[in-house]
Amino acid sequence: METLFIPANKKQKQLIHVNIPKDVKEEWVQWATNDIKKISCNDLSFDQANKILEQNKIKPVKLDYRAHFDKDNARHRYVLSLCIQYGWSKRGRVATHADLDKLNEWMHSTLCPVQKPLKDMNKEDLDKFIGALESMTTKRWSKPKKSKL
Repeated sequence: METLFIPANKKQKQLIHVNIPKDVKEEWVQWATNDIKKISCNDLSFDQANKILEQNKIKPVKLDYRAHFDKDNARHRYVLSLCIQYGWSKRGRVATHADLDKLNEWMHSTLCPVQKPLKDMNKEDLDKFIGALESMTTKRWSKPKKSKL
């Protein structure tokens, strides 16, 4: 599975700007990204920004949880179904459950079309969100298997 790019959030950027001098900050960004051309906090991923914070003895920032769902909402239950179909699932003692941590991570990535918590989405947001999950699921399972030659 591909690695998702989750950009550094506002809180991380603020902590870096407030606690690290500008000239040194640029070097930290280069170090975290392994790229001497990158000097802006906007170039950082969420994990890279936390890496800089930890190295400077600053408490890392946690992702806010966007995958809370309403069990009484049929569309939210459909999202859970799509997660399981896509392969984002965990095996419980009795049944398979949607892996909400993976859903949350995807919701923070640049691949997610709606950058809001699930419970805050309106009908149009949910349409777009569900459409993206359906598309991902269709693409994942419609690929022909490569033959070994």
